[in-house]
Amino acid sequence: MTGDVATDYAALLDDEVRAFIARTEEFYPPDAVDLSITDQRRVYDALCVAFDYPHPEGVRVRDTEASGVPVRIYNAGDPSATIVYFHGGGFVVGGLESHDAICAELCAGTGYRVVAVDYRLAPEHVFPAAVEDAIAATRWVGERYEGRILLAGDSAGGNLAAAVSGALRGQDIRLRGQVLIYPGLGGNRDARSYHEHAFAPGLTAADVDFYHEVYGAGAERAGNPRLAPLEDSDFSGLPPTVVITADCDPLRDDGPAYCDALAGAGVRAHCINENGLIHGYLRARYVSQKARDSFERIVAALQCLGQGLWPYD
Repeated sequence: MTGDVATDYAALLDDEVRAFIARTEEFYPPDAVDLSITDQRRVYDALCVAFDYPHPEGVRVRDTEASGVPVRIYNAGDPSATIVYFHGGGFVVGGLESHDAICAELCAGTGYRVVAVDYRLAPEHVFPAAVEDAIAATRWVGERYEGRILLAGDSAGGNLAAAVSGALRGQDIRLRGQVLIYPGLGGNRDARSYHEHAFAPGLTAADVDFYHEVYGAGAERAGNPRLAPLEDSDFSGLPPTVVITADCDPLRDDGPAYCDALAGAGVRAHCINENGLIHGYLRARYVSQKARDSFERIVAALQCLGQGLWPYD
């Protein structure tokens, strides 16, 4: 497929999602990638504060380091599994504060421990710094805690989760599943979603290219699954995987392509495409019923994987 197309988002998005977009753009403008890195982080931090929410009752939090990588640990009760969470932000923005409420709610919703990873950001630290931190933190979790280990992340964090799964495959660590939320996995740029949603609210195809260039810093994507997990030559031995995509997102088609590759290698994989939602919709879970429903599906997927269940057959 060639050529970007004009998409009628007024018809595809409901009033709640359009209101979320308008509120988002009050803090994080559509052309934010044209700002300096410092200003991108400033406006992103302001956006995160605007959509912040109190922790659910009973969630306990502490900050520490995992093999030198800053992490934030969420507990509620006596967890039987641990979720290692990698935040989104194009490898350029975000941190422990940006996804704090999301991680607290995942902890409360699943009953599992959540370890949020504050990996190094580009352009100060380009590939493979982020994935090295993600691997180190995951190893630390495996050495420290009993029970199943799950990986999860949104956007760039979904990329990191998939990269970690591939890097630790076959090693002595209890990875029992991964949940990837609108991930960028280095998919085919000629896939339909990259053209159909080249100018989507929340993330454009040009934004995807910008983040790849800043993080990748000239690294070759072809044959490099730590940078682009879809470039792996062997998808066998990966953990059961649930991918959640936003329909109005240039990255949408990365999800089913990854699931197809896993299924072809005999790995359990399931893709859920969320109609009428855009990239970054996790922040809309209190203002959009569609986003709230999707968040509940994410929690359910993590709960099932943590119990060794697979309800998608």
